[in-house]
Amino acid sequence: MTVLPRTALAMSKEAAAAVLTPEPLAELGRVCDLVADPVLDDFTTPEALEILGDVEVLVTGWGCPPLDSAALAAAPRLRAVVHTAGSVHGHVTGECWDRGIEVASAAAANALPVAEYTVAMILLTGKRAFERARDYRATRDREDWLSTPPDVGNFGRTVGILSASLIGRRVIELLSPFDLGVLLHDPYVTGAEAAELGVEAVGLDELFARADVVSVHTPLLPATRGLVSRELLASMRPDAVLINTARGAVVDQDALAEITAAGRIRAVLDVTDPEVLPPEHPLWASDNVLITPHLAGSQGNEWRRLADLAVAEVVRWASGAGFAHPVRRDTLGRTA
Repeated sequence: MTVLPRTALAMSKEAAAAVLTPEPLAELGRVCDLVADPVLDDFTTPEALEILGDVEVLVTGWGCPPLDSAALAAAPRLRAVVHTAGSVHGHVTGECWDRGIEVASAAAANALPVAEYTVAMILLTGKRAFERARDYRATRDREDWLSTPPDVGNFGRTVGILSASLIGRRVIELLSPFDLGVLLHDPYVTGAEAAELGVEAVGLDELFARADVVSVHTPLLPATRGLVSRELLASMRPDAVLINTARGAVVDQDALAEITAAGRIRAVLDVTDPEVLPPEHPLWASDNVLITPHLAGSQGNEWRRLADLAVAEVVRWASGAGFAHPVRRDTLGRTA
């Protein structure tokens, strides 16, 4: 008789209700010995300590408390963590790695909607869709389409990808059917690897100087805070576009506000620092900036991908096959 791994949910109750809807929750219950209630959002309560005492797998999500030494001491049988979101930085601690706990993440599933958003914005900004829609609303009159400037459109446009992260690579993949040139800057990717991806590897300065649109996909780390500097923004081609779906603090926002207000470049920001920007922040008032409310990542029906991946990972782990999407300690310092 197969013994199913004892499994509990560790995340905020709101995250559990949103991501683990009845169907994937039922599927999870079929592949493990699941404690579905209560959802653990505090590892210090008597009820949580009792559950942690014999749990082998934690399915985690947004709002999971840190798995620190105290939590791990209460969970002597814990062997695996399956995260239903992307980054595990907030709850997987050094003590987890020291214990040899295996970790998986749904970051690959979460990468797809971010990549879809990015590609949509690349194509729409190439047609200057947002500005032209605004003007159309104001004039209520059709423009002379035969007098469209020659720099409007997506034929032969150059896209620069900053970081070959999971999302960056998915953007590259989704861009392949279009008549676009793609540049990549990532210090961990060789020229040969870039060629396999179908892109041209370039330095950071060259990426910003040559691209018509730069899409930021680098994680926020000490080395990347403020990476997109005033100098890089100033070097962008006139009317170029900066797209940021990574983290707001990767970009010098003060410089971006000045340069976009001057009409030099345009920007699409799904992330800012902080979120939400203060009401008086100049980026709100810039006609050259589109700010969306951190919606690129999984939302609504897209959460189902995260849940399905988590269930599949529990199945693989329980069968001894290992995780398909493992998170490794040696790469954690350069991932989100």
